[in-house]
Amino acid sequence: MLTVSPRSLSDIAPVVPASLDPASGAEERTFVTHDGAELFYRKWPARSGKARGAVLLFHRGHEHGGRLAHIPAELGLDDLAFYAWDGRGHGRSPGRRGASPSFAASVRDIDRFVKHIEAVDGVAIRDIAVVAQSVGAVLATAWVHDYAPGIRALVVASPAFDVKLYVPFARPAIALMQKLRGAFFVNSYVKARFLTHDPERIASFEADPLIARPIASNILLELYDHGARIVADARAITVPTQVLISGSDFVVRHAPQHEFFVNLGSPLKERHVLPGFYHDTLGEKDRAIAFRHVRDFLAARFAEEPSAPDRRNADRTGHTRDETDRLATPLSVFSPKGLFWALNRLSIRIGALVSEGLKTGQATGFDSGSTLDYVYENRARGLGPLGRAVDRFFLDAIGWRGIRRRKSHLEALIVAALARLSRDGRAGHVLDIAAGHGRYVLDAIAASPVQPASVRLQDYAPLNVEAGRSSIRERGLQSTVRFFEADAFDSDALAATDPKPDLAIVSGLYELFSDNALVSRSLDGLARAKLPGSLLLYTNQPWHPQLEMIARCLTSHRGGDAWVMRRRTQAEMDQLVAAAGFRKLDQRIDEFGIFTVSLAERL
Repeated sequence: MLTVSPRSLSDIAPVVPASLDPASGAEERTFVTHDGAELFYRKWPARSGKARGAVLLFHRGHEHGGRLAHIPAELGLDDLAFYAWDGRGHGRSPGRRGASPSFAASVRDIDRFVKHIEAVDGVAIRDIAVVAQSVGAVLATAWVHDYAPGIRALVVASPAFDVKLYVPFARPAIALMQKLRGAFFVNSYVKARFLTHDPERIASFEADPLIARPIASNILLELYDHGARIVADARAITVPTQVLISGSDFVVRHAPQHEFFVNLGSPLKERHVLPGFYHDTLGEKDRAIAFRHVRDFLAARFAEEPSAPDRRNADRTGHTRDETDRLATPLSVFSPKGLFWALNRLSIRIGALVSEGLKTGQATGFDSGSTLDYVYENRARGLGPLGRAVDRFFLDAIGWRGIRRRKSHLEALIVAALARLSRDGRAGHVLDIAAGHGRYVLDAIAASPVQPASVRLQDYAPLNVEAGRSSIRERGLQSTVRFFEADAFDSDALAATDPKPDLAIVSGLYELFSDNALVSRSLDGLARAKLPGSLLLYTNQPWHPQLEMIARCLTSHRGGDAWVMRRRTQAEMDQLVAAAGFRKLDQRIDEFGIFTVSLAERL
């Protein structure tokens, strides 16, 4: 139900914000998000006078928070405050209509929105529930999946995991056009009468000057990608979740919504199919039926103490352990699948004859510090034009693109951490317990206005240590930076680090080891080494689209064994860090949803 607009993103000027009807009773506010944009939102204070929690409302695509103004009164939860934002590029928020730098940027906007509410109104994350619809529901589920916030409850209505485009081959055509000409706009021709049976809602939709028909092609395509990822990996979502499915929805498909519910990892989940409902579930004529389900679900969640499932033993029992066991199971070379991966392994060995990157991976392991440093450098090398072409194909794999994004996130958070430590009057002693060649730390230091007092880099591999020391000499940093051979899992040695680190960094290490006891031992050593208020940077890999290819085709640095990785959900990783005595402050994730970088404070 979409048409292609011939206009490019740069051709459309931002809409000037309109005024809000004061009859809504909402407070009008703004908050500054991660890239400096100032987004608009509304707050409806608790009708009882004192709020015991908050409900965050996220609107459909093309709409804005004002379209949800009926919910606080009609839902009837008078002891809860309600908040509704105008998403980036929607309503009274800035940005070109229907556009965002990326889907992931909008998900990060949610994280900033929640942190703003926590800081300004003092609402604890455990006292926040989310009610989201359509595109807003996909954004919200992606936030819960990727950032693992400890919210009270999640309600999703008609989540747009798979939008019906109706035009044959529309999605690949849009992807091809975007590749050829860059991002452009796609216009929705969904009529209001296909959204709801409520004549007042139909009339208000058609008269609303803030309704935005276009959606940027990059957001539409990324909506599909992230929707599929979240549905497939919904086991990672463990907060109490309610799913409302409109029975006569012309806009989105039902099957992924049901699959999402079945896959949910929450021990407390509900599904309600609403016969005859159109896509605007929370704005339907008979929405009182939906509101009764939502009200009962939220009232029950706020009436009990919140509790999150303990995921710290997920290395022994859990869906990621099962996944790893399947990947570690050998395939018969005579089976179609076994033959397929055998041919892939052969192609890699042949490619290593001409590609420098494949050659490095084959020699040192594709998870080695040497391979990662090569990926960071991102300069195709090989035997002639063919070798360089093969090498570029290798370097452009989605996992390596995610690795390079992880590097940029690490560097940004190292700079931010050094600035924070300086403001707190700390010297800024830095420790990286598994630095590889140390490139990301050295690059971050070079970019930081605040210089650390000392930097101690460590790695277990003599090859990495020597390469790191060479880089230190080349940069002339011998007076500040030193590189040592050490075991990142030696808890007592970490605890004895001198000087005590103000900032400890663990990048790309824990992802390589499935055993949570091993990770906990390392974190315990770091916790004992650090004073309250000092910082920890840690990475995680909650998802990867090429796990089977990696397990079947690539070798690790550990004796050339198959590189079989166990993913950790973000909730699992954060719980391990929290158990060691740290409080998470911030997080970044790449646009593919593969790698996270988090900053935590020692309590």
